[in-house]
Amino acid sequence: MSADLFGRKEPPAPLADALRPKSLDEVVGQQHLLGPGKPLRLAFESGKPHSMILWGPPGSGKTTLARLMAKAFDAEFIALSAVLSGVKDIREAVQTAEHTLESTGRRTILFVDEVHRFNKAQQDAFLPYVEKGLFTFVGATTENPSFEVNSALLSRASVYVLEPLQPEDMEKLLSRTPICLDEGAKTRLIGFADGDARRLLNAVEILLNTGQDKIDAAFLEQTLAKNLRRFDKGGEQFYDQISALHKAVRGSDADASLYWLVRMLDGGADPRYVGRRLVRMAVEDIGLADPRALRLTLDACETYERLGSPEGELALAEAALYLAVAAKSNAVYEAYNAARDFIKADGTRPVPLHIRNAPTKLMKNLGYGKGYRYAHDEPDAYSAGQTYLPDGMPPVEWYKPTERGLEKSIREKIAELKTKK
Repeated sequence: MSADLFGRKEPPAPLADALRPKSLDEVVGQQHLLGPGKPLRLAFESGKPHSMILWGPPGSGKTTLARLMAKAFDAEFIALSAVLSGVKDIREAVQTAEHTLESTGRRTILFVDEVHRFNKAQQDAFLPYVEKGLFTFVGATTENPSFEVNSALLSRASVYVLEPLQPEDMEKLLSRTPICLDEGAKTRLIGFADGDARRLLNAVEILLNTGQDKIDAAFLEQTLAKNLRRFDKGGEQFYDQISALHKAVRGSDADASLYWLVRMLDGGADPRYVGRRLVRMAVEDIGLADPRALRLTLDACETYERLGSPEGELALAEAALYLAVAAKSNAVYEAYNAARDFIKADGTRPVPLHIRNAPTKLMKNLGYGKGYRYAHDEPDAYSAGQTYLPDGMPPVEWYKPTERGLEKSIREKIAELKTKK
């Protein structure tokens, strides 16, 4: 243990901090950014720091790169966490940066971890100081900055995309630790870390604290117990995996649909949200080709609410598999969007008089409802030739049923009605 200024003993730094790279050459992974001639390597070598957003999964090196930048440019380093900080902390950081510049002439690297958690007003608070060059802004995010970072701040920063560490990168990290693993344990540990360097080193620290000389796969499993693969609820991985599930359902691949569903549920995704997304798939990709799909997915969501996990998740699996094998049609989805686009661009057209409601005598005298033909009084309950769109509106055909599932019958019915005048 080390001691502080008052002689008190401090606990040793966590392994992840103790092994944090001291130079760019010690950084593991991210060679697409840090290799010779690559963007971040050139930025470090230029001698001119610039504001940036580091976008990548947990444990990919975002904080490490920000600290190395401050060291490379001999700049003061101030770190804020958007989870714990507010406008007051931003104001104090600005004052510190101003004081440092006035007293030493050194500029400041302001690092904001999880910048996506700052709201628009908080993000806007950085802009004038970035513009003046008071500090170089470095934001770290696990979210897509296109959606989570203000466009004004985004336009003043370069975006660098970090990737999860590859197995060979993880092996290199393991070689820097004193742990002794057999091949089975090493493979299992790298899989457990799932590309996250911090997670890997924290697990190594747990294993080292057991005092075991050599660790095999069985001991590793027993020590770390059951840990799920990382699943950032609401984060980039969530949207990637929900996208994969949606595309597998749309592509009628039952096994792939089940794979992504289980990956998400076992990874910590909220089953209720997954259920709502299945309902959306039933509406968007199956529609009237198989109207039972919507009811079945709604029933699955209700079943989960009643049973909870894990039994309720079987109902979600049933829904996902049904959606995958159901007849597909996006005709309703396309028709709805086409109608919205038309109405958005078109003027506000009045409702034709003959289909207006006429509850009062005055309205009847004004012609409301005049000439309306009640469909149930007509042959086959169809008023042939009666129009329902605004006067003067061009003819439209937004809904185009497919030849699949129930929509084949709907298509035939519409064609039959069009022959009647």
